[in-house]
Amino acid sequence: MSGKLYLCATPIGNLEDITLRVLRVLKEVDLIAAEDTRNSIKLLNHFDIKTPMTSYHEYNKMEKAYTLIEKMQEGLNVALITDAGTPGISDPGEVLAAMCYDAGIEVTSLPGPAACITALTLSGLSTRRFAFEAFLPPDKKERKAILEELKSLVDAGAELSQETILGLASFVPDVQAELKRVNAESPTVKGVFDSDEETDAEV
Repeated sequence: MSGKLYLCATPIGNLEDITLRVLRVLKEVDLIAAEDTRNSIKLLNHFDIKTPMTSYHEYNKMEKAYTLIEKMQEGLNVALITDAGTPGISDPGEVLAAMCYDAGIEVTSLPGPAACITALTLSGLSTRRFAFEAFLPPDKKERKAILEELKSLVDAGAELSQETILGLASFVPDVQAELKRVNAESPTVKGVFDSDEETDAEV
């Protein structure tokens, strides 16, 4: 009988944010796959978790995924954790989850901290509908294409976070003036461009 993959959300700043269920699963599984074992060992030590760890990150995600799947096919249960937040959101966890489904391995997600949702609820913006854009690709053409898509949201009247606005202004020609025109009265945009300081803010 095959094992299972557990996607375990970990704290994004305060260790008290971890759930009792995640703590139990991390203690019960056979192996923990961590984005950075040097970082995750601090979490495990804090909660006295002795489960063996192995690394699973952006640079070994394909090769290591096959290894982890083989272990689960042998009956081992594996927990996947990131440095902070929910696995699969802007990290290689999505690759492992997809490959597990293809291999017929059960995947379950243990709810917990997620930076994008935390930021949204703190933003004061409407939460009825929202779009999340992960890390932008390093290729300039791909990056510009994505930012142009985001610009279309502004044209449609969407309100953006200050980080997104500044990111757009940094990469898309003339978008600063366009943003001012479209959302001139928006409490989100108003005042963002009052400073002449440059920024490398993530979108």
